[in-house]
Amino acid sequence: MAAQTNDMATATMEEGTLETAKKLGLREEEYGRIKEILGRTPNFTELGIYSAMWSEHCSYKNSITLLKTLPRKGPRVLAEAGQENAGLIDIGDGWACAFKIESHNHPSAIEPYQGAATGVGGINRDIFTMGARPIAQLNSLRFGDVANTASSRWHMRGVVKGIGDYGNAFGVPVLGGEVYFDPCYTTNPLVNAMSVGIVRTDKVISAVSKGVGNPVYIVGSATGKDGIHGASFASKDITGSSVDDLPAVQVGDPFMEKLLLEASLELANTDAIIGMQDMGAAGITCSTSEMSEKGGCGMDINLDLVPLRQADMQPWEILLSESQERMLVVVKKGREKEVEAIFEKWDLHCVPIGTVTEGNELRFFWHGGLVAQVPADSLVLGGGAPVYTREQKEPASFKENKKFRTDMVPVPENLEQVAFELLASPNIASKRWVSEQYDTMVRTLNMGTNAPSDAGLVLLRETGGKKGLAVTVDCNARYVNADPYTGTMIAVCEAARNIVCSGGEPAGVTNCLNFGNPYDPEVYWQFAQAIKGMSEACIEIKTPVTGGNVSFYNQSLIDGREEAVFPTPTIGMVGIVEDVDRRMTLAFQAKGHLIFLIGKVTDDIASSEYLVKHHNVHSSPAPYFNLKEEHVVHVVLSHLIKRGLITAAHDVSDGGLWTTLVEMAMPNELGFDVVTDSEVRPDAFLFGEGQGRVVVTLTEDQEEGFLDLMRMSKVPFILLGHVTKGKLMVDDEPFGFIQDAKAIYEGAIPAIMEEN
Repeated sequence: MAAQTNDMATATMEEGTLETAKKLGLREEEYGRIKEILGRTPNFTELGIYSAMWSEHCSYKNSITLLKTLPRKGPRVLAEAGQENAGLIDIGDGWACAFKIESHNHPSAIEPYQGAATGVGGINRDIFTMGARPIAQLNSLRFGDVANTASSRWHMRGVVKGIGDYGNAFGVPVLGGEVYFDPCYTTNPLVNAMSVGIVRTDKVISAVSKGVGNPVYIVGSATGKDGIHGASFASKDITGSSVDDLPAVQVGDPFMEKLLLEASLELANTDAIIGMQDMGAAGITCSTSEMSEKGGCGMDINLDLVPLRQADMQPWEILLSESQERMLVVVKKGREKEVEAIFEKWDLHCVPIGTVTEGNELRFFWHGGLVAQVPADSLVLGGGAPVYTREQKEPASFKENKKFRTDMVPVPENLEQVAFELLASPNIASKRWVSEQYDTMVRTLNMGTNAPSDAGLVLLRETGGKKGLAVTVDCNARYVNADPYTGTMIAVCEAARNIVCSGGEPAGVTNCLNFGNPYDPEVYWQFAQAIKGMSEACIEIKTPVTGGNVSFYNQSLIDGREEAVFPTPTIGMVGIVEDVDRRMTLAFQAKGHLIFLIGKVTDDIASSEYLVKHHNVHSSPAPYFNLKEEHVVHVVLSHLIKRGLITAAHDVSDGGLWTTLVEMAMPNELGFDVVTDSEVRPDAFLFGEGQGRVVVTLTEDQEEGFLDLMRMSKVPFILLGHVTKGKLMVDDEPFGFIQDAKAIYEGAIPAIMEEN
């Protein structure tokens, strides 16, 4: 046994060669830089450390320059983007909201269930390591053509079950989300998970290490061989051999995480700790380096003390394992027993594995020997990690998209048939097959169960009043693919529109930026344009970016051909509802209520679901959008809600006005009788997805106040018609009954998912 241990130690200390560095995903110039930093050739373990920390997933080396151009400051922002485990905004009354969205795309591509489950676990840990209790979850999911592709149905079943099983057991409600389908996501589905929590502003825990001699603890689960090199796996294309990387996918335990949550929140109520950080990507390596760099100190870590699941783990495996439900905690010296007692109560590991040291060196020991020594700041973003700006090239398709005009396609003879076909499209149809697998009512704070709204609404019972949060995730990637600049502005504005339609005030943004390979100039151009659009929209809407995640390499090498997903900059947004009694529903309330459309009506059908599905036209620009006009609509709508001048509000988005009206009619099984604008093509009026529009309803008693405010605002608006008992009428022509529309809308995806 001694001989075997010596052999393992020798392998660990072997010189890390350039060939090995390349196999680990490092570039030749990066290998040279590592040698300069260390003043020597790294050993194998040190090379593994740098390969993980300098991976795209951890270092943001190809995105950080552009990310720094996003607006990061605002009156409510308590933690600047990237400084803590999650974004943090002031929501008043001594409380803060911690929120973040992250991707788990590559793991979900090869093992959908665990890939999605551990994505949920990881994002929730980012919230409660700050001392915040998670109160809401959301997710944004993208799959291939589930109607015609069995592998996409397999992805969808596994991902949804993984999210449901983990989240339901953990005990946080899913309040919202989105699911989109396109063939570009067939090999590389996207799984973006968002978590929202609240914390007292004086109880926030920082991800920092300081105080020479303070003990460093690992708490939670034991460390195993799952998830090793997960960060590196997330930083390369999906290929035909990616299934060989299955060990890079972590395995989650939601019941362990629930215990860890309660222990962490109990710990947050003491003043016994200096800092705490989740062990996500790159495991012990990441948490030790980032906490040390932030505090301007070093650490000595004894890997022999780390609780292990397997007895034969080598140092590099222990350092790079991404086993779930683990955290690193720096404890105030002399308070060890107090901390240990909390974790003992919850039956969790709480083991001192090292101490805080002077200087900036991380030293890792194993079997009495020093197996790795690296400067903490050389590993992290903003320190020694490389930073690049890649070549950009505008794709030829961008100019081609601009050539499309609405008059290139005919108006269908049977609009009713088209309307019902649209309701059956998976991108438009009800996602209840997904949402019914999630617990939406745990903690009983979901305010949208009986009165659905455009954003998820959660009551903040802890604040002692009637305050709530409105939360949403949004992105139409087809728009972004057509025009990344405009499409990303639309994503920000749609999120804000959903918040406002629900009665909230947009407060902050987190983003999950899903793109292809950054070394592809066309992909990098898309990324740069998206960042530019996001920045301008967030400045206009006054929603600073509090953090998020960049997921590059969502690009598949299939039969020697590179295929990237649509550029998908998912926007997670949080808004504040000062009085939940004044929240707004999207549902028609009663027969006879007047239906108005607020916002500019155009002949635009660009990038619409109608254009793609009915006319099979895939090349067109993003739909009509004007940032200033959009923002004014938000302001006016907010005043209408606050003054009690409307009874329902729902934004016009995917599927156009027709889909909006049907979705408003279904909750209470009411109908509508509306008239189209004679100056606009009827298909564009019903199915076009021009932005900056909202449908509202009001009573006759509210009409005078509504008209006064609208005329004063100078925002365009038209009377569409009125709410009926259940019949659907367009231009005096019957379009069936709401029960017919509802059956098609709700039955489409279950019918597809019944296929083997």
